[in-house]
Amino acid sequence: MLNNSLLVVEDSDEDFEAFKRIVRKSSVYPSIYRCVDGEDALNYLLQVGDYANQTSASRPAMILLDLNLPGMDGRDVLMQIKQDATLKMIPVIIFTTSSNPKDIDVCYEHGVNGYIVKPIDLSKLKETIEVFIQYWFEITTLPSFMGR
Repeated sequence: MLNNSLLVVEDSDEDFEAFKRIVRKSSVYPSIYRCVDGEDALNYLLQVGDYANQTSASRPAMILLDLNLPGMDGRDVLMQIKQDATLKMIPVIIFTTSSNPKDIDVCYEHGVNGYIVKPIDLSKLKETIEVFIQYWFEITTLPSFMGR
């Protein structure tokens, strides 16, 4: 069975709820897990702390990561993920309001798989999320070890 789970690292309840509503209406509905800050995301991914029980914290097939998080920001989370031998093959997509070229460059330098600027317009946001889900969960073939 293919793993189609998605870890969303997003501190904004409003942004997360909008994302979840749009994904629910898509033809492929991945299991969505949420972490609200960088430390929580790394604990989830490394299956430590509250996530030590592997059944409650399976490895996601994909990580959607906001840059502007409280505490450890998304840049630091990205670097930690891409430096960890057990996590580095999980595709990470930045989903943020920042269109700063420096942020974009830094993320690609550290191995991000994609960078999406969150559209402000609701119809563009819906279209962007639908294309994201279709591309990553219907078209792309992900590494076979995902979900183990």
